Amino acid sequence: MRLVICDDNVQDLAKLEGLLQRYCARRPGVYLEIERFTEASLLLHKIQEEKPADLYLLDIVMSKITGIDLGNEIRKKSSRSMIIYVTASDGFALEAYDVHAVRYLLKPVDEGRLFEALEYALTHLDTPREPAYVVKTKNGLVSIPRLNIEYIENFSRRLQVHLIHGERVTSILIRKSFEEETKELMDDRNFICVHKSFLINVNHVRRLNQDHVVMDSGANIPVSKKRALKVKKEYLLFISDQCQ
Repeated sequence: MRLVICDDNVQDLAKLEGLLQRYCARRPGVYLEIERFTEASLLLHKIQEEKPADLYLLDIVMSKITGIDLGNEIRKKSSRSMIIYVTASDGFALEAYDVHAVRYLLKPVDEGRLFEALEYALTHLDTPREPAYVVKTKNGLVSIPRLNIEYIENFSRRLQVHLIHGERVTSILIRKSFEEETKELMDDRNFICVHKSFLINVNHVRRLNQDHVVMDSGANIPVSKKRALKVKKEYLLFISDQCQ
């Protein structure tokens, strides 16, 4: 696997490379072809001129060209390449989300979190990528396959993403409205906003009642009066499509 690391701090770059070597030592079956850059401009040129690498570990705050700039350029060339940000600043998480970074790690890098991020990248590079929903949590960005989402709740200005196996992912405080935070899912016909604070995945609905929905987990999700007719129509259309 081709892996590129870029950091204009030579010491941080060396520490990161040391962690990567330690990871490879623990995973004998994994071979990483590592390229190192201390100048973002040189990496930018390489991205523009050559085939993208499989995985990028990028600092964000660099002179002239940022890691976000590099991420945007990578995405112009490839949707498959994985991007992990390793940075001293926690102020760029939303921008990292926009380029579909799979992890956002803060310096000094925690070995366990880096190794988990590498495991995630290796797994998803070997398999077709399912559409995912990315949630900004206190531990970084978490990418969740949409099929695994049962419903999302707006609770105390945080998104609580309830998964089909009973797990739950909680976001940090959201700045936008619930509708804006979940807009990309609302544009997916598998999801219906049944209440100002609830978005459901219709694939996991057990029963639709007049004022609530029963999910596969047994959870009862309220359906607001003003949305009831639209919810019923969208759900019946979904069922009809499934029967064809």
